[in-house]
Amino acid sequence: MERANHIASEDIATYAENTGARAVKLFRNGANQAVRIPKEFELPGTDALIHREGNKLIIEPAKPKLEKGSAAALLAALDEMAKLGPMEEEFPNVDEGLLALDDIDFGEDPT
Repeated sequence: MERANHIASEDIATYAENTGARAVKLFRNGANQAVRIPKEFELPGTDALIHREGNKLIIEPAKPKLEKGSAAALLAALDEMAKLGPMEEEFPNVDEGLLALDDIDFGEDPT
């Protein structure tokens, strides 16, 4: 198996949610500050998201990018919509104040 650009893969250590703290060294990689992630903290995949909460940096696996229009993308969208739960407010009457379609006169049919 070719591993030239492989940063992380599914064959690494299983992602452990409750691993104790471990001291690591920070270093420079060009203009960026970097840290080597110990094996027990490795994340699945090749992409991650990082954000700050106070003085903590949180690194978490990125969700896989799904091909637009694919069945997997549709299922993911439906799952996200299901998380919203049922709509409790009544659907608005968007036709309020409009004439009924049967009452509109477009003139005579030229044919």
